[in-house]
Amino acid sequence: MPFDRIDSKNILVHPIANRKSKTQILEVAANPDTPAPKLADKNQTHVDDFARYILQARERGASVMLAFGAHLVKNGAAPLVIRMMERGWVTHVAGNGACGIHDWEFAYLGRSEEDVRANVETGSFGTWNETGYFINLAVLLGAMQGMGYGESLGRLILDEQLTIPSRASLEQDILKYLEHSDRDIAPLAEALDSLKRLDLASGIRTIPHPNKALSIFGQAARLGVPATIHPGIGYDIIYNHPFANGAALGRGAHIDYEIFVNSVGNLTNGVFLSVGSAIMAPQVFEKSVSLANNFALQEGKQILHDFHILVDDLQESVWDWTQGEPPKSSPDYYLRFLKSFNRMGGKTHYIAEDNRALLHNLVQRLEEWGS
Repeated sequence: MPFDRIDSKNILVHPIANRKSKTQILEVAANPDTPAPKLADKNQTHVDDFARYILQARERGASVMLAFGAHLVKNGAAPLVIRMMERGWVTHVAGNGACGIHDWEFAYLGRSEEDVRANVETGSFGTWNETGYFINLAVLLGAMQGMGYGESLGRLILDEQLTIPSRASLEQDILKYLEHSDRDIAPLAEALDSLKRLDLASGIRTIPHPNKALSIFGQAARLGVPATIHPGIGYDIIYNHPFANGAALGRGAHIDYEIFVNSVGNLTNGVFLSVGSAIMAPQVFEKSVSLANNFALQEGKQILHDFHILVDDLQESVWDWTQGEPPKSSPDYYLRFLKSFNRMGGKTHYIAEDNRALLHNLVQRLEEWGS
């Protein structure tokens, strides 16, 4: 027998306008054209090295991928990431579910980051109607067009609208494709189920995003840069909403994983930057490298080689990773964001630095050397 569970239709949600937020995007957004903060000499050396690696990678047509954690978004570093995409220095950006949420809230509302402790006590943490409603709906509808989570979110922000199909048209398409096509009807069925369950009216829904110029995912959509989101069910506040659809979100995330693997497949002579992502980036990267090598070997090609990985976090590492892995008796052995990357066949470099300061200095050096 199935276990008892909650009925998500009974979740009480609140207007996001009523939520107190810690961060205003217009107050924290970095300006790429101002001088970058000074780094310690050893960290500046890493930045200089990677500016060269990135420029060399782009000359060779190799991938330069940037994976990041949510603090990079909350720290106002979006303009730095956008500058790197605009200049062609980054060919793929990737974040966890929280990255997309903060990015969307900044674009839509201009502010983000709630008081977790206070809101958990009142049962309101994450139960913000517009965040859950629009992000879930965007991913649900985007899957019908073959878009992943990240692109679906980016198109919502950039286009400032969503088109909700009628239930009748979805039913007709499902029947048509069942009989005359090998097209996957699952996204249509998921959309139909959600529209019926929530009684959503069809038509174009206009959703202004006044700060979309400061959105990583919105600007990635404008520039045609793959921007992928790699969430976990229950990790993110959008699951605290009646509209959460695990099938649709899983589909969007799976599409994004396949896009991510495709970019990793071009990483020979390229660069992978992991900035403040201690879990998502190493976990997704190690599986994607294996899969990229799987395809390469089937085609009689070399596995991935000659690529550089820069890992940035705030925790100091005592162990010298150039000497191989530490023993299990060392705390450094359990630094997943170093151990996983160190096993991937590239050359891993670690820097303990504020993520915004790191990116600002990297952009500054690329501006100097790449013009």
